[in-house]
Amino acid sequence: MSTFGAPSIANPNPNKSVEVVQPPSDSVSSLCFSPKANVLVATSWDNQVRCWEIMRNGTTVGTVPKASISHDQPVLCSTWKDDGTTVFSGGCDKQVKMWPLLSGGQPVTVAMHDAPVKEIAWIPEMNLLATGSWDKTLRYWDLRQPNPAHVQQLPERCYALSVRHPLMVVGTADRNLIVFNLQNPQVLEEV
Repeated sequence: MSTFGAPSIANPNPNKSVEVVQPPSDSVSSLCFSPKANVLVATSWDNQVRCWEIMRNGTTVGTVPKASISHDQPVLCSTWKDDGTTVFSGGCDKQVKMWPLLSGGQPVTVAMHDAPVKEIAWIPEMNLLATGSWDKTLRYWDLRQPNPAHVQQLPERCYALSVRHPLMVVGTADRNLIVFNLQNPQVLEEV
């Protein structure tokens, strides 16, 4: 027969996690940390892109809201430029905005699609922004020009995108994974 000892008191928060100050008012659609600092950006279905500085003092973690911008409709994706100064966000308003966050500048629209923008990635090796949309296109943007540098037709809506130069993988609504060679833009393989 087993015996039960005194009840143990479970730590309700063993990782000492904290909620961010001034969180989104609707579902979070993307999260990304700055590549250069403890700065977090979150996009949300409440049409907002929010930024917090993550502060750490020993084992204590805190968040400080830094800034936010609005889109006209829900925001679905975000990414940082590799230098950690600029955030890109895209969403249901079919726009991609570039937000020079660290300089305090205002966001500007740098890319457009014919349907919501679901995924974006900054490709530092090419100095290009890649955007994937529910309009079944993948577009590459040189931010010095108003039109896309290249448009790649996809078999279905873009649902996921990941880059590890020289490769980019795009996941589409028809359950395809398409691998692109960015050094010689062509489809390497469809899975």
